[in-house]
Amino acid sequence: MPRQWLSWCGLQPAVLWAPPVTGLVFRFATVSGQRIDWRLVRNCSVTPAQMGWMYLSLCAVSLGIATFFWLLGARLVMPFAWLEIVVVGLAFATYGRHAADGERISLQGSRLVVELETAGKLQRAEFDRSWVRVEPKTGDRSLITLSGQGRSVEVGRYVRPELRPALASEIRMALRAA
Repeated sequence: MPRQWLSWCGLQPAVLWAPPVTGLVFRFATVSGQRIDWRLVRNCSVTPAQMGWMYLSLCAVSLGIATFFWLLGARLVMPFAWLEIVVVGLAFATYGRHAADGERISLQGSRLVVELETAGKLQRAEFDRSWVRVEPKTGDRSLITLSGQGRSVEVGRYVRPELRPALASEIRMALRAA
């Protein structure tokens, strides 16, 4: 675009000549302005809140049936119903604790930020974009290792193994273009 035309329209040339990150096509990432985000999360069909309501309804039904049989004289039904409720509650609590697990990779400017959340614990690593190495090579189905400046982080746990090479290629492409 000629600079003269820009000044006639009242536009600033520096605004229009930002690096064109949005011209890239991404399968896994979302682009907002000059920022590229990959949000890789566990495939979770039931939210922790839904799981809590399901557990409460299961408790009501199980204790209702156990109470009915206890009133009929079957005294051993109630302890087993309580045992069932405790074991299922522990399983649901474990599921709920890991339901929000995920990985977030953000590329903005010269920084690549990787955040891994597992069971409520957040692990964060920052890399200089120009020093990041992305492995494995395109045919490997193992986790993707992002390394640089003496640190490394493995990502891709929540992506199917056959799609990991595509994710690694996408991250490499974004690192080169940003």
